Amino acid sequence: MRTLLLTAATVLALAGPLHAQVVDRPVPGDPLQIDSGKVAGKVLASGVKAYFGVPFAAPPVRELRWRDPQPVKPWKGVYNADRKAPECIQVLRRKNINHYFGEEATNEDCLYLNVWEPAHAKPGAKLPVVVFIYGGGYSLGSSGSALYDGENVAKRGAVFVNFNYRLGILGNMAHPELTAESSHGSSGNYGFLDQVAALQWVQRNIARFGGDPHNVTISGQSAGASSVSAHTASPLSKGLFHRAFAMSGTFMDPGRPLIGRMEAEKIGLEVQKASGATTLAEMRNLPADKVLELQKDCQLGCAGTITVPVIVDGYFLPDSVPNIYAAGKQNDVPILDGFTRDESSNALRTAATLDEYKTTAKKLFGEKSERFLQIYPASTDAEAKAMGKIAAREGLIELGANSWAVAQSRTGKSPFYMYMFSRVHPFAPGVTFYDNPAAIGAYHTSDLPYFFDTLDAFNLFRTTREWTPLDRELSARMMDSLLAFARTGNPATRATPWPRWTSEQPQLVEFGEDTRVISESRERMAFHTPETLTSSTPRLSRD
Repeated sequence: MRTLLLTAATVLALAGPLHAQVVDRPVPGDPLQIDSGKVAGKVLASGVKAYFGVPFAAPPVRELRWRDPQPVKPWKGVYNADRKAPECIQVLRRKNINHYFGEEATNEDCLYLNVWEPAHAKPGAKLPVVVFIYGGGYSLGSSGSALYDGENVAKRGAVFVNFNYRLGILGNMAHPELTAESSHGSSGNYGFLDQVAALQWVQRNIARFGGDPHNVTISGQSAGASSVSAHTASPLSKGLFHRAFAMSGTFMDPGRPLIGRMEAEKIGLEVQKASGATTLAEMRNLPADKVLELQKDCQLGCAGTITVPVIVDGYFLPDSVPNIYAAGKQNDVPILDGFTRDESSNALRTAATLDEYKTTAKKLFGEKSERFLQIYPASTDAEAKAMGKIAAREGLIELGANSWAVAQSRTGKSPFYMYMFSRVHPFAPGVTFYDNPAAIGAYHTSDLPYFFDTLDAFNLFRTTREWTPLDRELSARMMDSLLAFARTGNPATRATPWPRWTSEQPQLVEFGEDTRVISESRERMAFHTPETLTSSTPRLSRD
């Protein structure tokens, strides 16, 4: 015992004076009364008040697997919201990938959310609310990731919320029996319905955390950004938010494949056959890890489709997102949408020579390739490489953003704002990753840590970035625009003038080495229409 005491004393001595240790404190005034019971959070070292792992729906397990999210059973006593909940069940990722932020517990019981509120926040303060939806192709992702931490946004004066939603087969499988037992005659899209449930929780409870339920901005990146676009079209989401902020993703992409309910139900039957279950009840009794194995190994072609939500289910979405916008039936709110400069890639971007560039254009655009080479001219290998990158971006990720902007400008009244992120992360010398993002410049997701000031998440376990004053200043500028948008629906600040995007003046803000207003090429964007694409033209979905 004496040895143990000496060891503990030594550890304390090495750690420094006892008063220097950072210890989370109880929130003065807790517990808070929310609709399901009393909750108690903690005060972080920054003074931000945090409530982690708060349930917003009942555990979707056993008989509630593949059902709409159900209400939380009220509890007695005080719920200690002092730690984040497990992520929804999903595959583990490599530890040597660029976006590695540590391992998390995983569980089918995963419908929980986190709230960060400013130190000065009090119930009824009516602060702007930012709700974040993670990406990951609808098969990965977690609200517990350090990249999505809301502490620094809350320090700037907004209430920040993120949450988990069901993924993969457990979040998206449609099935004829599920449709038959549903009160609304549809199945699939359970992850989307989880998102709706979380937004409903915000409406019922966020005022207790100082937030304004009448000033909610939904935000998301990649699959989360596509989710944001879906919510702007869903009748179930009407009135649950008041601004929409999307980073790199939209269901407005004209080349994006859509899955209807009938097609998805056929896939669900194939999944059941692969599982060996003869009834839906047996499928609900399968261990969750066995369901995950089906997702990876079912050999049905379902690994690439079962993880994608049923887009047109007749309930969450009565029609495709483009059709809903064309009819003017969208939830008409201010929209801020953007992308990174180098996240799109196809054969044009990777063409190494002028000849290869021209050959690729011919293959992709057929008889329209001559027109393509007129508006994307190149006469040297260097020019071909530069133009290939621009053409890949404008014909892929930027086309989705442009299509969304055009649709909103035609039938909506609220403004649309756009940005492009071109800053390349300053990678530490000698650092290597399995996925090598340094090879593609301003890569997919590289903008998000600037908006949320989570740059330091990349150096949690090893130094992968050597951030500069420029990066810190750029992050502060981008956060200011995000918060301006959350407060007013306009991202313009004194430091960053930001004109709205219009068909007549398609302008956007570029965040890079310098921050400036640039214009899209109307001629080039008009070229990239569904009619222009040939059957061999690849479409890249980065979410």
